[in-house]
Amino acid sequence: MPSAPAPPTDPAALFRHSLRLLLDKDIPGWVALWDEDGIMEFPFAAEGLPRRLDGREAVAAYMRDYPDHIDLHDFPRVEIHRTTDPRVLVVEMRSAGRIVATGAPFQMDYVAVVTVEDGRFTRYRDYWSPATAPEGSLDFAGDAR
Repeated sequence: MPSAPAPPTDPAALFRHSLRLLLDKDIPGWVALWDEDGIMEFPFAAEGLPRRLDGREAVAAYMRDYPDHIDLHDFPRVEIHRTTDPRVLVVEMRSAGRIVATGAPFQMDYVAVVTVEDGRFTRYRDYWSPATAPEGSLDFAGDAR
């Protein structure tokens, strides 16, 4: 049986690949795109949620139950902006889906600053607003709280 192709190493292609994995609910595949020491930050995190995750294992714990809480259907808007640093992207995007527990629609806008080195996420600053988060959408953070 042929092995799966390696993830892309170009930062924009890797980011788009990561979105496909989230839509496929392949959280282990998504986490595998992270550097062992990668850092995920949420500068505007809601009270009681982590502002920073240090390392792939912390990211995995945070995302482990995500598909059980948010059923993503689409990323209807994804704008990837390259910066003067070829490792760094600024991404504007919108996600759409539903809250699993209630069936209520889920839609969220994000701006992310993403650093990719050697084909892995090394830093991901996720600027989303908890004030606009639909009810029930913040219940997935599990072990990372």
